[in-house]
Amino acid sequence: MSTTTPALLDCIEHETGPAPAWSVLWLHGLGADGHDFVPVVPEVLRPHWPAIRFVFPNAPVRAVTINNGVRMRAWYDIVDFDLANRADEDGVLESIAQIDALIAREAERGVPASRVILAGFSQGGAVTLAAGLRRSTPLAGLVGLSTYLPAARNAAAALVEGAARQPVFMAHGTQDPVVPLAAGRQSAAWLREAGFDVAWHEYPMPHSVCAEEIVDLGNWFDARFAAG
Repeated sequence: MSTTTPALLDCIEHETGPAPAWSVLWLHGLGADGHDFVPVVPEVLRPHWPAIRFVFPNAPVRAVTINNGVRMRAWYDIVDFDLANRADEDGVLESIAQIDALIAREAERGVPASRVILAGFSQGGAVTLAAGLRRSTPLAGLVGLSTYLPAARNAAAALVEGAARQPVFMAHGTQDPVVPLAAGRQSAAWLREAGFDVAWHEYPMPHSVCAEEIVDLGNWFDARFAAG
């Protein structure tokens, strides 16, 4: 992976108040864009929370192998339906570097990594978990929705000291046809064994987000803000 700082991704931003003290970076899924989770903001917000900057980056447009090479927004190429070989590891690392650049920008804007939460759905969640393993400066938390830990066979080698101090919220649909529930459970179990504090939730839904999940996520956010 290149050591040069990547160009900043185009982002949609929403600030809940002046001079945000916290930031939430939220990564969309395959073929979506930064607008995808903007409607979640008013649903998850609580009146007593500090001012938050929500940042919704747009993934680069790239060819996706399993979609016959059609170009779309993707955090990495999907090269196989088998989860063990699904993620293009170079693409994952490229996306991690781009997210790290956004986290560094938040620090420049007055929000240190300790008050940044990195969240993602599906492919965006996979990048979130992979990035979390490599964070020697821990974030306030990691959120992985309907997702899995990519390149799990190399995860132990990627794990850095201090990364397990990041609390994790993971949620998955029991009827998910895209990322099997078992893959989410296995990823959560691996993270727990590695020392992460993982809050795991399951809901009777497909590859999507539900109202109960947003309530549970809000409770988890609440605990992070209180701890911070």
